Amino acid sequence: MIKIANAQFWVHDQDEALAFYTRTLGWEVRSDVTMEDWNFRWLVVGPVGQDDVGLVLMPVPTQPLLDAPSSEQLAQLVAKGAGGTLFLETADCQASFDDLSARGVVFNDPPTAQPYGIDTSFRDPSGNNIRLTQVLEFSLDRH
Repeated sequence: MIKIANAQFWVHDQDEALAFYTRTLGWEVRSDVTMEDWNFRWLVVGPVGQDDVGLVLMPVPTQPLLDAPSSEQLAQLVAKGAGGTLFLETADCQASFDDLSARGVVFNDPPTAQPYGIDTSFRDPSGNNIRLTQVLEFSLDRH
């Protein structure tokens, strides 16, 4: 069976991202390996208690992978939130909102009822979108 092991966000600063995900969100470090010969750091974090998937905090690439203008374009797009979205699930959106707000997370909007549940959103220090959702139980039977 093939399964998802990790997802990835581009980040502007790995140390800043590491502090946000571990200190602010309360996640744990899964892997932090520096490969000196490649000038590369493999940094993976994940929610405590959910060991089967992690989030790779990958630095925006520079030369030789991307030329300077392309690297800057990618960094700007990430800062605007165009790098994708991470969807998180919680049992109580309001309680999680209150807890994370107290830890310094700045939300884009308050928890809001939607047809699928209650959700809100925030961004990490690089600008990546994160949605926090309390999924409501509903029936797919629509007679």
